[in-house]
Amino acid sequence: MTATAAGPTTAAEAPDVATARRRRHPWRWVASLVLLVLAAEIVSFLVGNKRFQWDVVAANLFAPSVLAGLGTTVLLAVLAMLIGSVVGGLLAAAQLSDFGPLRWAATLYVGVFRGIPPLVQLIFWFNLAYLLPRLSIGVPFGPTIVSWNANDVITPLTAGVIGLSLVESAYLAEIIRAGVLGVEQGQREAASAMGFTPRQTFFRIVLPQAMRVILPPAGSQFISVLKGTALVSVIAMNDLLHAVQVIYNQTYQIVPMLIVACVWYLLVVTLLTFGQRRLERHFSRGHVRTPAAGGAA
Repeated sequence: MTATAAGPTTAAEAPDVATARRRRHPWRWVASLVLLVLAAEIVSFLVGNKRFQWDVVAANLFAPSVLAGLGTTVLLAVLAMLIGSVVGGLLAAAQLSDFGPLRWAATLYVGVFRGIPPLVQLIFWFNLAYLLPRLSIGVPFGPTIVSWNANDVITPLTAGVIGLSLVESAYLAEIIRAGVLGVEQGQREAASAMGFTPRQTFFRIVLPQAMRVILPPAGSQFISVLKGTALVSVIAMNDLLHAVQVIYNQTYQIVPMLIVACVWYLLVVTLLTFGQRRLERHFSRGHVRTPAAGGAA
C-alpha cells in the first residue's frame, strides 16, 4: 500500500473568496482603445467631409416623392411577405406530406424559385406579356371563360409582388418546414396519448413550439425582402430607391440622395428588428431561464 503525499485540504489552506481579485485583461483595454480611435475617425470623416452635403440630406429626407417611395417599398415588402407566408406554409405542408406527387411538386417549386436570382425573376414577370399577350381563365384545353390584356395586368407593382412573393414563398417554405421538424416526435405522441386530435396537436402543441424556431429566420427574411424591394427600380417601379434616383438624376447630388435612402432603410429595418424581438420573447415564454432567489439559476 502506498501512502498519498498530499492530504485533504484544510479550511485554513482553502482560497478565500473574499480576497479574490478580478483578473486583468490588458488586451481588452487595447481593443477598446482601438475601437474608440476608429469611431472617432469615422465621426470626423462624416462630419468634416463637406461632400456629404448633410444640408441636402436634411432638405430631401421628408420630400413628398421620397415618402411616397418609402410607402411603396413598405407596401411591397408587406404584400410579398404575407403572400409568401401563406404559400410557404402550404408548400411546407406539401413537403411534409406522405403523398409523393404533392411532395415532389413542392420540392420542385422550392428548388426552381429559390435557385433563380430575384432580379431575373422580376424582369421575367415584367415581360410576361411577350409570352402570354392575354391572361385567361377557362377550362384546360377547352373554352376560355374570361381573359385580360397582359399589359394591363402586369404593371410594375404586380410584377414586383409576383416576383418577390414567389421567391419569399420558396425560402419561407424551408423555414417553416425546418421549424415543424424541430419539434420532437415525443410531443406529438404525448398529445395523442392525452386524446388530442391531429388538428389540436398541430395548433396547440406543435405550432407554438415551432414558432420559436421559425420566427428568427422569418424575421430576417422580412428584412431581406424589404431591402430586396430596391431591385424593383429596374422595372421603373416608384419605390424608395427609384424616388431618390429620379431626384439625383436631375440635381446630380448622388451621394446625399443615396444617404437619404440609407437613412430610411436603416430606420425601417430597426423598427422591424424591435418588432421581431418582441415576437420572439412572446413565443419563448416558458423557455427562458429566470434566476432563482439567492442567485441560483
